[in-house]
Amino acid sequence: MDLETFLSRRAGVARTSKLRRAGFSRNSIEKAVASGRIVRLRRGVYSLPREAGVLGMALQYNALVTCLSAAPAYGLWTLNKADKPHLSPGHKKTPPGAFAHGRCSHPRHPWLPIAGLADVLIHALRCLPEIEALVMVQCAAQSGDVTVDFLRRKLPGNRNARARAVLDWVIPRADSLLEVLANYHFRRAGLQVRRHVEVPGVGEVDFLVEECLVVETDGATHLEPRQVKKDRKRNNATVAGGYLILRFGYDDVVHHPARMMERVLGVLELSRRGAFSGR
Repeated sequence: MDLETFLSRRAGVARTSKLRRAGFSRNSIEKAVASGRIVRLRRGVYSLPREAGVLGMALQYNALVTCLSAAPAYGLWTLNKADKPHLSPGHKKTPPGAFAHGRCSHPRHPWLPIAGLADVLIHALRCLPEIEALVMVQCAAQSGDVTVDFLRRKLPGNRNARARAVLDWVIPRADSLLEVLANYHFRRAGLQVRRHVEVPGVGEVDFLVEECLVVETDGATHLEPRQVKKDRKRNNATVAGGYLILRFGYDDVVHHPARMMERVLGVLELSRRGAFSGR
C-alpha cells in the first residue's frame, strides 16, 4: 500500500508515528512531501493535498474545522462535499472564504485542528439542509459515538426547534446511506413503512411499504454478477410470496428521490385499484 492510499483510508491525515508503524520510512515520507504527493501540515502531521486546504486554514487562523468539512475525519456519511470550509473561529475574525460557526463547547479532536464530534454534529444540525444533517447524525448515532437524546439536550429552546426536528428522522438501524434516505422520503410521503422485515422464502428485506410493496435499496455490490443472480432469485420469491417489489440504486435514491417516489406511489395506486389482482 502506498502513502496516498494509506492516508485516504484515514480521513486523509496521519501523524508520523502512525506512518512509521505502518512501515513507511522517514526517507519515503520526505520524498512524498518533496514530490507534492503529500503535505506536511505541521511538525509530525501529514495530509493529502486535497485535505491540506481546510486543515491548513484552520491552523493558520487558530480555528477548528467543523460541520460538513469535519465529516471525513469522523467517517460520517455525507451527500455532498463542502463547497467552502466550515470553521469555528471562536470569537476571532472569520477566515476569508470560510463559513463561520459558533464556538465549540466539547472536547476537540485529540491532535488535529478539528472540532469534537458533538460540536460537529450540533453545527451540522443548525447549518445544513435537513436531509444532509440527518445522514451525518444517523451514521454517528448508530455507531454508538453519540446518542440522539444527548444531541436533543444540547439543542434547547425555540431557536433550535428546526435542528431538533431532524433528530426525529433518525432510525435505530440503517445498513446503508440509501436506507436512511429512502426511509426519510417514504415517511415524508405519509406511507406506512416497516424496515428489515423477514419475508418467508426471501429473508430480510429493506422495506415493506403499505404491507404490500417490498422496496430494496441497492448499493454498488448489487451490480456484481453473483449478487445479481441472488437478487433475481429474491425478486422471484418475493412475487411468489404475494408481494410487489421495486428496487432502487444509488442514483435513484440520492440524486432522483422525486422520481423514486413517483414510481413507488404509482405502484401503490395501481395496487389499490386492483391492477395486480388475479383475473
